[in-house]
Amino acid sequence: MNERKLFRESVFITLAFVGVLWCIKSWEYATSVDLSFLGIYPRTLKGSLGIVTSPFIHGDIQHLLSNTFPLAILGVGLFFFFRKIAFEVFVIVYLSTGFWVWTTGRPAFHIGASGIIYGLVSFLFFFGLIKRDARSLAVSMIVVFLYHGLFAGIFPFSDQISWESHLFGGLSGLFCAIHFRNKNVTEEALTANQAIQHDENAEADPTGDNVGIPGAVPDKVQIPPSLQIRFTNSTKNEEDASDDIISLH
Repeated sequence: MNERKLFRESVFITLAFVGVLWCIKSWEYATSVDLSFLGIYPRTLKGSLGIVTSPFIHGDIQHLLSNTFPLAILGVGLFFFFRKIAFEVFVIVYLSTGFWVWTTGRPAFHIGASGIIYGLVSFLFFFGLIKRDARSLAVSMIVVFLYHGLFAGIFPFSDQISWESHLFGGLSGLFCAIHFRNKNVTEEALTANQAIQHDENAEADPTGDNVGIPGAVPDKVQIPPSLQIRFTNSTKNEEDASDDIISLH
């Protein structure tokens, strides 16, 4: 896949997700319905639904705007530079962040996509440090330059911010960086490996017939016509916390 096409697809995937967030918030305003009850409410059966739904819900337009641009930039970066593992990383960060917030978070509704943002920042930063190849390190440095200020968000400085989502998002990203450290994560890496293998085979068999190379198929094989064929424990009741909506800024 050429880089131009890869970039277009990365932008499309990312903007499609961000577009859904804006459609939901627009529907809330048009119908005067508050969907905050779809956030994560820790250690309750109904609140477990928020593991899936909470990143789509935002408190207001300012909250959504504050998440839109980081999601757009980080999402495109993830799918463009690390396409081979991008979906896996996104799903792991998405679900594991929500699960750990549901397991250990404060008894309130946790809403917003900031946990995903912290997960992507963490993955892009730590993956470059672990892999130590030029391209991954360059992405790490860009992430540090753009989002170094997010570090403070993992500490409980404000009751109105879900620092739990930020913290567990960051840990999920770190886990992904370690888990995928030994994988070829780009089309370029795969192509380079194939080129190296081709050069090694050429040196072993200068005639180009692949004769004598274990497991290789000779280029000049005559197939008889007869053989030719065609051919994926809350500390307070949920009712008492209806006003406790934590926005993930």
